[in-house]
Formats: sequence, C-alpha cells, structure tokens
Amino acid sequence: MNATSLPGWARIAAPVAVGVAGLLAWYAFVASGSAPRMLPDPFAVATELVERFPLVWEAAGITGANALVGLLAGTVIAVLLAALAATWRPVDGMTAPLVAALAVVPIVALTPILNTMFGASSQFGRQAVAGIAAFVPVFVNTLRGLRQTRPVQRDLFRATAATGGQTFLRLTLPTALPYLLSGVRVAASLAVISALVAEYFGGPADGIGTAIATYAKSGRAALAWAFVGGGIAIGLLFFLLTALLERIVARRLGALRP
Repeated sequence: MNATSLPGWARIAAPVAVGVAGLLAWYAFVASGSAPRMLPDPFAVATELVERFPLVWEAAGITGANALVGLLAGTVIAVLLAALAATWRPVDGMTAPLVAALAVVPIVALTPILNTMFGASSQFGRQAVAGIAAFVPVFVNTLRGLRQTRPVQRDLFRATAATGGQTFLRLTLPTALPYLLSGVRVAASLAVISALVAEYFGGPADGIGTAIATYAKSGRAALAWAFVGGGIAIGLLFFLLTALLERIVARRLGALRP
C-alpha cells in the first residue's frame, strides 16, 4: 500500500504518533541522567515557551519576515533569469557558473560579510542570505520546467498562428508551473534556515537566531530551546503553505487538461 492510498486520518495520525514518540524518548533520555547539561526535558521547554510566548512570537515575526522577503526576492529573480536562460542560450551559458557558485557558497561564511557590509542595524544582510539560498532551487527547477515542452507541441501552436506570448501563457508556463512550485517548496525551508543562520552570526539584536545564541551562551537552555521551537514552527508554516499552494495549482492544472 502506498502513501496515496492511506486514509486521511492515517496521514495525520502517523506524523503525530512519531512526534509523540520522539518527545517521550527525549524525556526518557533526560530523566536517565545521561543527557548533556544544555538539553532540558521537554516540559521545561514547554513551560518557557508558554511563559515567554510574547518574546518568542516577536522574534518569530522578525525571522519570518526576513525569510519571506528573501524567498520572494529569490524566487522573482530566479524565474526571470530562468526564463532568459531558456530563451537565449548565451544567457544560459553565463548563468550556469553563477548558479553553480551560489549552490556551493557556504552560508556561514557569507553571512558575516553581508551583515558587516549592510550595517549592524539593517535586516537587509539577513534577507539577502535568505534570498541567495532560495534562488538556486527555484532557478534549477524553473529552468527544467521551461524546457519540458515538446517540439511537436510548439509546432502545433505555430501551426495555429499563436504568438510567442500566447505560446508562453498557454503551453510553456503551465508546463513549467509544477516544477516552479516544487522549487519554491524546497526554497521555503532553505530561506527560513538561512535567515536563522544569518541572525545567529550578527546583525540587529533580534530574531530567533539571535535569541538562541544569546540564551544558550547565558546558560538558559530551556529558553534557548523554546526559541528553537519557534524556529521550527516558522519552517513548518512556510513548508505547509507552499505545499498547499503546490497542491491547489496541481488540481487546477489537472482540471484544465482533457
């Protein structure tokens, strides 16, 4: 039986059961006395999360905004460059080394440079890091999708006297859209992770990453883990929203096909 044949309740219950089992294992490990000092039990983390929820919420809003700006900017630039690369081969040749370089650049090494470049009071360095992380998967997937149309399909549009714009809107874009959304789904998680890393390594004294670094260094492990939980919540929210968007578009495209 594959995953698609499972009933709806099972697809919800399975990850919940795994999460509960993980929390129980975490509690048992801490209760055994062999856990590191900086690993509190989940109940202590939950208590800090409830008591300090306004602080976590405020920091999560800053991190989420940085990740969202980076995701949107990276997606727009990636789609535009992918469209140019798919249309003109010289552009493809010029962008290939750039994308390869961005794919391997260490975010940890790039973050302090950007934070210093744009100043300690600016969020732009963090947003730029998130945008760079989001750019690569969106560009690669979009470019692949734009190249999925078959010659016979393009010939059919030319035979019906369709213009270049009509061919793009009716054929190329619908074919590439599922690939684009798959790239955005991957990029969403990368944008959140990169925003957290960027906050951890400098910039304004706010955001989830900065809070984790501050409270971990001061020995307040439970509170630091509470902010880790806030970061996880942001990542899950981004992933679920992009996955939902991908599913909605897939259903719309499926309904349009004969």
